[in-house]
Amino acid sequence: MQDSKRLNADRFLGFADIYDAARPQCPQYIIEIAEKYLGGRPNLVADLGCGTGLSTLIWTEVSRHTVGVEPSSDMIEIARGKIGNCSNIEFVQGFSNDTKLTGECADVVTCSQSFHWMEPKSTLSEVNRILKPGGIFMVYDCDWPPVCNWKAELSYQNLLDFVAEIESANPQLKEAYVRWDKNNHLNNIKNSGYFTYAREIVFANREPCTAERFITIARSQGGLQAILKKKPELISQQLNQFESSIKHIFQDQKFEIDFCYRLRIGIKK
Repeated sequence: MQDSKRLNADRFLGFADIYDAARPQCPQYIIEIAEKYLGGRPNLVADLGCGTGLSTLIWTEVSRHTVGVEPSSDMIEIARGKIGNCSNIEFVQGFSNDTKLTGECADVVTCSQSFHWMEPKSTLSEVNRILKPGGIFMVYDCDWPPVCNWKAELSYQNLLDFVAEIESANPQLKEAYVRWDKNNHLNNIKNSGYFTYAREIVFANREPCTAERFITIARSQGGLQAILKKKPELISQQLNQFESSIKHIFQDQKFEIDFCYRLRIGIKK
């Protein structure tokens, strides 16, 4: 357990700036669903695996207090730099199964693009501990690549496939992390026994983009970054081809991309 937590936290060292520059913002739809299911605004939101705070800051004007929990020192440093004069938000360094938050304190607990890096059983136990009865657990992930242009999407997917091939051929890369299947998120929530109701909601969120941002989104993928840190020669040619392709497709255009999300919800008993 401890090894997997540390391995996964270390996976996100060294590229927090790239991650923060390209990854999507938390969709407004997440807040709308939380308020709909709660019947009002939350008093406290806990955002587990909050990264650079992209999924945390959106609650600033909604929740009386928001706590982002993140194990990566690089990520949380950037998150803390965004607080400014917001007195109702804080970031704490910690793990999803040991948040140090008080029991039954949270109306909403979220995991944005992060639950697959957490051991499900112990994390769900901690979520159950910190959620109020009737509170909401919200796990949401977007699919890669974002929707924009089929040629660009194919180029992105080919790059991801090549990353997977390199990982399979290099055990030192494959064994440097532990990832749980996103397809099991809803069943893990249901089977935990902590929730009286659980379901999945599928939606999309649109954001502006450029060729540079599209390339940076691909560069923010943890698998690609792991190869760039340890064996860059294995990916450099494929990465250069990808970047050239994207620049050729989009040139200086400004366009829109759709991030397609899968939201899993559990309502605590």
